Amino acid sequence: MGHRAVAFVPARSGSERVPGKNVRVLAGHPLLAYAIETARQSGAFERVVVSTDSEEIAEIARWYGAEVPFLRPPELASSTSPDIEWLTFTLARLGESLDLFAIVRATNPFRGPAVVRRGLEQLLTTPEADSLRAVELVKQHPGKMWLLAEDGRTMSPLLDQSHLEVAWHAGQYQALPPVYLQSSALEIAWARVVEETGTREGRVVAPFFTDGHEGFNVDDEEDWERAERLLATRAATLPAVERAPYAAAP
Repeated sequence: MGHRAVAFVPARSGSERVPGKNVRVLAGHPLLAYAIETARQSGAFERVVVSTDSEEIAEIARWYGAEVPFLRPPELASSTSPDIEWLTFTLARLGESLDLFAIVRATNPFRGPAVVRRGLEQLLTTPEADSLRAVELVKQHPGKMWLLAEDGRTMSPLLDQSHLEVAWHAGQYQALPPVYLQSSALEIAWARVVEETGTREGRVVAPFFTDGHEGFNVDDEEDWERAERLLATRAATLPAVERAPYAAAP
């Protein structure tokens, strides 16, 4: 497409709700493998780079065809470390002139390479956007959310609705303005936005609408169990992994 693009797959070692989540085995391969294959099979990137603080995860990543040119410092791999920190570190260490980068997370196993291609094509045809981010309609609308008073005895709407004839919290869901929730399924941005804005998304973000289970995210044990059920019932599919399973994967 004439643009230099790299896919980043973040895979820090710490995971509190699902221990070892990034390398936990789903359908024969560690979760990380499906993100690497998604990026590789999309054909959109010159490089697929895994950002991790763990040599064990790095070894698994290399087995599945990704690059791990260096490890992420521990201080950039805590549960509270924002993505912009490891992203800035990684871009600087790579020392290359890149046009675009994508963040392809291991926690979205049902996304697949076609989704990445669709997202990249959308960003390239949206010149006003600095980046693109996956979103989906919320199931729990903020118009029906409440904040408790300090004493906990009363509450008020999260969003001011005093200007409305019928408050959102008193109306049907279908009558509410559509609100979208970001998912971790896909992020693609022009590399310049990191230096220019100090963020990974820039100032103008385009919505990328996921369909079905494309935005499914493994966040806790209940999600993991649901992922296994979706595969067992063939309600969702994983990207094909071309390599033999990593023998030492947990």
